[in-house]
This record gives sequence, structure tokens and C-alpha cells, in this order.
Amino acid sequence: MLYLGLLLLAIAFLLYMWKVAHENNVLHHRLTLQGEQEKVRLFFISDVHLRKINKKMIDRLEGHFDAVIIGGDFADSRTPIARIHENLQLVTSIGPTYFVWGNNDREVGEERLKAILQEHQVQIIVNDAVLLPTKNHFWLSAIEDTTVKEYSFEKAFAKVGEQDLVVFIAHNPGVFAKVRAKFHADLMMGGHLHGGQIRFGPYGVHPNGSYRERDGVMTLVSNGYGTTLVPFRLGAKPQCHIIDIDISSK
Repeated sequence: MLYLGLLLLAIAFLLYMWKVAHENNVLHHRLTLQGEQEKVRLFFISDVHLRKINKKMIDRLEGHFDAVIIGGDFADSRTPIARIHENLQLVTSIGPTYFVWGNNDREVGEERLKAILQEHQVQIIVNDAVLLPTKNHFWLSAIEDTTVKEYSFEKAFAKVGEQDLVVFIAHNPGVFAKVRAKFHADLMMGGHLHGGQIRFGPYGVHPNGSYRERDGVMTLVSNGYGTTLVPFRLGAKPQCHIIDIDISSK
């Protein structure tokens, strides 16, 4: 009887972690920058992996986004090609979409995934910066995934002027300290760590996700939307993000 009770408890615990892993949490963040007055709205999602993006979650998002940013690991070797198409149809429906490579994306096949992204008119940013069509000089700057060893901060910031506004994206936030030391960015965004995915109180393989100022730069490290290895989460809820940026001359 004791063994049966323990078995039922273990099953209930796994079901709870599975439920948490399939939550749809959209976090809202705000940032105020100096420049010509306007508002810029970003949507950030990373580490989707095998997961199917929830259509109701996307439908509930209000308004149009100036940029939808996929912060890497949108898919991996487990992800059906049909699901990649379905997920891209959803995220591209809310605004122009930009993609940054993660460490698992190429498991799909680099050329195959590139073709799929191009089919959905998603712009890939690799060691480059893309100027958004806004009043201000507002750039999305991103590097190649660090596992490829061909990433270049210099190329990612080559086009950016000293007074321009910059969002820097890297799948692995471990590079952020190096960027802060040498380049100017107004916001940094990354994923990769999954918040540790399974945490016991304050203890986890990686820190939980956060949106906070680090060395004077607002920094978003997302827990990501999907899971890797096992479809469970504990203490590190799945996330995607809305960032409302108010730009003012004051």
C-alpha cells in the first residue's frame, strides 16, 4: 500500500510538472529611452523547441508589434516540419519577424530551416544589425550562436552609430558581459538557460529568468517557451515577452 501511495504521488508530481511546462505566460516589460518621441513594441520568444505555440495566446495579444524576435532554438531534431510552419504562421501574424540562431536550430538542417524561414518572410540576423522602420535610428543587433564559433560582436555593431538605439540579441546570455564592456546597447535579450527548467526553491542548474538592469543596461533573460530533454518544468515557468519601449526627448 505504501508503494502504491508513493507511485501515485510520483505520477501526480510528474503531471504537475507537465502542466506547468505547458502554461502560456506572457510577461510585460517597459523601457524608457531618449530620442524622438514614439513608442516601439517588441515581442520576444525563444526556446520553443518541440512545443506547439498556443494560438489563443497569440490571439489575445493586443495590437501590432514593430518586431517579433525569435531568440533561437525555435526548433530541434524532434520538431515536425509541419509544426515549424504552424508556429511561424502564428508569430509572423503579429508583426515583422526576425530570427537569431540557437544551438539546436541547425538540427533541423541549416539550409532546410533557412528555406522555411524565408518562406514565411522571416529575416535572419547573423553578425549583423537591422534598422527598424521607426522615427529613431533603432537597431536590432545579433550575433551567430556561440556554439558555431563564428560569432562577431564587431560585425553586429558595425552599422550602429553612437547615438542610435540598440537592442542586442544573443541566444546565449553568457556573452552579455563582454558586450556591455565594449559596446553600447539599450536592451539585451537572450534565452538558452530555460531558467534551469527544473528548480527546487532557489536551486537550479541555471538562474531563473529575469528582466532587470545589469551594469546600466536593461537585460532580459527568458526562461523560454518550450522544454529540452524532458517535457517538465518546476520553479521556472515558461515565458514569452512583450516589451513596450517609450522613447521621449525628455
